[in-house]
Amino acid sequence: MKPIQVGLWGIGTVGSGTFEVLKRNQEEIQRRAGRPIAITMVADLDVARATSIVGNNVRVVSDARQIIANPEIDIVVELIGGYGVAKQLVLEAIAAGKHVVTANKALLAVHGTEIFAAAHNKGVMVAFEAAVAGGIPIIKALREGLTANRIQWLAGIINGTTNFILSEMRDKGLAFDDVLKQAQALGYAEADPTFDIEGIDAAHKATIMSAIAFGVPVQFDKAYVEGITKLESQDIRYAEQLGYRIKLLGISKRTPKGIELRVHPCLVPAKRLIANVEGAMNAVMVHADAVGTTLYYGKGAGSEPTASAVIADLVDITRLHTVDPLNRVPHLAFQPDAMSDLPMLSMDQVVTSYYLRLRVADQAGVLAKVTGILATANISIDAVLQREAGEGESHTDLIILTHDCPEAMMNQAMAEMQQLSTVLAPITRIRKEELN
Repeated sequence: MKPIQVGLWGIGTVGSGTFEVLKRNQEEIQRRAGRPIAITMVADLDVARATSIVGNNVRVVSDARQIIANPEIDIVVELIGGYGVAKQLVLEAIAAGKHVVTANKALLAVHGTEIFAAAHNKGVMVAFEAAVAGGIPIIKALREGLTANRIQWLAGIINGTTNFILSEMRDKGLAFDDVLKQAQALGYAEADPTFDIEGIDAAHKATIMSAIAFGVPVQFDKAYVEGITKLESQDIRYAEQLGYRIKLLGISKRTPKGIELRVHPCLVPAKRLIANVEGAMNAVMVHADAVGTTLYYGKGAGSEPTASAVIADLVDITRLHTVDPLNRVPHLAFQPDAMSDLPMLSMDQVVTSYYLRLRVADQAGVLAKVTGILATANISIDAVLQREAGEGESHTDLIILTHDCPEAMMNQAMAEMQQLSTVLAPITRIRKEELN
């Protein structure tokens, strides 16, 4: 049978891994797909380097549009990244009747609605398993495996760089800046790590998962995003004493008022499996009505783990290549005319519980004033931890865990506590998720 011909844009880490795994496991993949899958054309600005990777039997060009113009190419794999040229090329490939596989979470989180609509109108597929959590098949689980369920919430460690940093801070008691340098030296963090450490990368992925879980359009601009740059090692220690670990989570929840979509550091009970995901690994928890809670764990990045997801998409498209477009799995799991218009909630509307650390004067009555403000705001306290002041110290740390309350209510209470003359520094607030 004639092979499905694939054009590859970009032969970097993931592109070279995709070529290698497809070549190495060619027989196994063909048995599953029902016909051969072959990368026959590659576009990369460094033609010589690309040729050294793929050999002389694959056509290598410097212009990505030559792949679009080739009528023999059935599927285009986009591994360029970014929002700009990648978006234009993907839309041009769709217009030319090509199926698209992409690992570009930023592109889909920001422009996914436009791209999926264009693909639907043209009757082609856009597959993106590799865009979220590397080699973990979480997109397939949400789109297909859990299709019988009404999903209630999902929460994931979906950025390996930040999870590595938090693991090292906890294990070795190091400061954030020191661990970031270590992560850069090991290749876990980019020279400019902003997208990772400020939570943007995780928010791109959470946006995509949220859209699939709840059948809403991708709305990255509605996500609340907070990174890990302000976390201090002492908060990680205090969390441990209270039975929690701090993780950067991407969270989306269905509530009676709408959908929550947020990324921020969280205290997670140490007994939860996800709290014990260490290093650069990823994990996603999904809670649904029929199946209960499921956990998906594995490598979230890397050449061959991500290539595994890219090739899974190639196999899916190969299987469905000749199927009536109306009988394929919708891009966002729900039929396009059945998407929900549920509102995305602002952070002020989110209800959760909190960890508060206050640097306070070591005086009588301080705790009473702080708890009095919380009581007046109808915020109940779950636990209190007060560090003994050291010899000669005139201040101490007061740690408070609260029960659930709206974020707006907590913001108001924190503003009042900050005004107390006995509160000596900005209050540290970290949200707490029990993940029951």
